[in-house]
Amino acid sequence: MVDDATRARMAALEKRLAARKRDDRPAPKTGQGYSGAELAWRMVLELVTGLGIGFGIGYGLDSYFGTMPIFLVLFIFLGLAAGINVMMRTAKEVELGAAASAADERRDDDGAE
Repeated sequence: MVDDATRARMAALEKRLAARKRDDRPAPKTGQGYSGAELAWRMVLELVTGLGIGFGIGYGLDSYFGTMPIFLVLFIFLGLAAGINVMMRTAKEVELGAAASAADERRDDDGAE
């Protein structure tokens, strides 16, 4: 009923459809695709957390030793430095992720040709 030429055309069509479905499938999320607002809130929270922890430790030590502003000021500055350090590490992580995804896109474009 169906000749060999029709079977060959149908097999070729099925291969093209399978390739098209594979190309149209969305890429899985890796968790590195932060929006600008998410990244900004993450950095603000890291900075405020460092300041808060520094404040808490400084206030606790000052209350314990009875030396009111000395440890408070010292640990607030240490908390600020720690918060900035974590923010810089986050920025570097995001930058490396963006560079890696750009390299992947370039590699995919080169491989498609």
